[in-house]
Amino acid sequence: MKTQFIIPSPAVSRYVSHILVIENDRHIHPDFVLPLFANGAPTLVFQTVPALKQDQSIGHLTLYGQLIKPDALSLRGDFTMIACFFYPYALKALFGIAAQELTDAHMDLALLQQANAFSLEEQLLNLPSLTERLQLLERFILQLSHDSTTDRKIVFATQEIIKDHSPDALIRIRQDLHISERTFQRLFEAHVGIAPKLFSRVCQFNAAFQQLNQYGFSKLSDLAYDHGFADQSHFIRTFKEFTGLTPKEYLAQMAPYNPKF
Repeated sequence: MKTQFIIPSPAVSRYVSHILVIENDRHIHPDFVLPLFANGAPTLVFQTVPALKQDQSIGHLTLYGQLIKPDALSLRGDFTMIACFFYPYALKALFGIAAQELTDAHMDLALLQQANAFSLEEQLLNLPSLTERLQLLERFILQLSHDSTTDRKIVFATQEIIKDHSPDALIRIRQDLHISERTFQRLFEAHVGIAPKLFSRVCQFNAAFQQLNQYGFSKLSDLAYDHGFADQSHFIRTFKEFTGLTPKEYLAQMAPYNPKF
């Protein structure tokens, strides 16, 4: 299995944070399972073979909203997967989708008129190289961006929460925007798909999760305190809520297969 991270071109970097590519060799991993955990990023995923998610068949081209409940994507044989990770506000801005409709859900992108008109899935399946597939996906996203409008308030709020997911940050951000708590809530539900408090918790978990993946800690309690958890037990409870596993179980079972974001 080969994984690589690709920095998106400046043309689409307003909406795409990073791109993950996984190329699997069936002789090494005949059955491949990709854990799907909360990370705050809606994602467009293309894979050259169909996949399974909770025994449900997943097509070649899928758009995922915010994930809260842990899940997994199962694939078999040789395949290439390309995952475009968007910034939290991209679903409504690019695709015109009310973000809460895709929370813990996904849709076949072939059902979207813009993708159909672009013959996106057909072209991706027929292109011979990874470079050409990446270029095609960027052209598609760039085309969507020409007709997009982004709410500056949600861009500011999500960027600030990613940097500072402390409880006080939500109050400060709302005050900076001069909006009521209810308006703040509606803004997140429409553009991100979840409430601001939950988004903040997801960001806190994801920051700790990435450090855990990189083994960038000496003690679990240090990792917990570094990311604002009350103690190690609080971190373990949150980790299990978003992954279904304790950190120890995750490191033993999943880390060899889980790409680092």
